Amino acid sequence: MDPRLAALAHGYGVREFGVMTAPILTPDELLTTTRAVRRRLDLTRPVPMQLVRECLDIALQAPTGSNRQNWHWIVVTDTTMRAAIGEVYRRSAHEYLASPGSAAGLFADDSARSEVQQRVGASVAFLADRIAEVPVMVIPCLRLKTEGFPPGSQADIWGSVLPAAWSYMLAARARGLGTVWTTLHLDYESEVAQLLGLPEHVHQAALIPTAYCVGDRFRPAPRQPLDEVLHIDRW
Repeated sequence: MDPRLAALAHGYGVREFGVMTAPILTPDELLTTTRAVRRRLDLTRPVPMQLVRECLDIALQAPTGSNRQNWHWIVVTDTTMRAAIGEVYRRSAHEYLASPGSAAGLFADDSARSEVQQRVGASVAFLADRIAEVPVMVIPCLRLKTEGFPPGSQADIWGSVLPAAWSYMLAARARGLGTVWTTLHLDYESEVAQLLGLPEHVHQAALIPTAYCVGDRFRPAPRQPLDEVLHIDRW
């Protein structure tokens, strides 16, 4: 049987995306199963640039402050460049993992949650040592007019690129790609900026490793009950 018909028979459905066939996910499925993928990134399978471009085209539909659209996107696929960025990332990640704020050490007094945190820490270490092997690195950036960051809230600055970066990750998930939001390299932002040849007023927001996934089943993650964090009208 045609794989598309088989998928339809099982209630999934498929959509053609130019270079691949991806499962159709409902909006709720997409939003609740787009996970931070580290261990399950396929480090052996190339990712077509056209697929990355499709995801970025969708990302550019996200809102920006005053509709400035002052974002820029660095897509790194070159082996030598990935190795250089990966070394900076590895160094920063291991410094983070040894720090008191490491994910692995959080909630030590809650055995159930501590176990989850230790798994997160182990996956961070796993990616740190292999990030140079990830076929695509996407680095969303913002171009600012000033040399430094203007005084006041940072939310109105980064709010002009973070929604778009998340849209990129959602679009990637819909196409069978795994991603993870990382910022550890920003401890050495100027070093990476020099590697990338970034102009003076362009600042990096994140580094998003992108690859096909090993396996295709993702579930919603455990989260605090809504009523523990919900406040209506006032705290």
